[in-house]
Amino acid sequence: MTAERKKLSLGAVGERAEERAAGDRTAAWNISPARAEALKERARDQRRNPTEAQKALWERLKDKQCGFTFNREVVMGSAVVDFACRTRWLVVEVGDTEGPSATIAELSDRKLREVGVRVMRFAEADALENTDRIVKAIKDELQKPFEKPAQAGTQARSHAGTQGNAYARNR
Repeated sequence: MTAERKKLSLGAVGERAEERAAGDRTAAWNISPARAEALKERARDQRRNPTEAQKALWERLKDKQCGFTFNREVVMGSAVVDFACRTRWLVVEVGDTEGPSATIAELSDRKLREVGVRVMRFAEADALENTDRIVKAIKDELQKPFEKPAQAGTQARSHAGTQGNAYARNR
């Protein structure tokens, strides 16, 4: 009885690396039920208490005024985003572009982009003073072709029921 000896090879290393990277990109979508509930509560609170800039922009985005449906304060993965157009995988954020909160915002934007969500971020002052210009930029972005990422969508959908992921559940 001679057992055949296994040989080491580099055969599918690239493929395995790609699978690992895809899993890493969607890790932000896997959150505990307690975290999902906390995010849902925070989103609810932010919907009830919007900033002046968010109010101004929402007046221009609600009721399909841009041709697509937007929702306010949506839980996406481990973040709460200001406005989301689920069908076009587009997020619009209004907030600080400087300081410590800007660093956190950049991290959140990077996580969303890694799973294929397009992110547009505007300063509070711009949203109040240049609402027309911002709405035009949003409309232009909505018209651009994009690829809906298969891996992120599959991962998000599989966790929609248990993780409270409203983005994946309501696409």
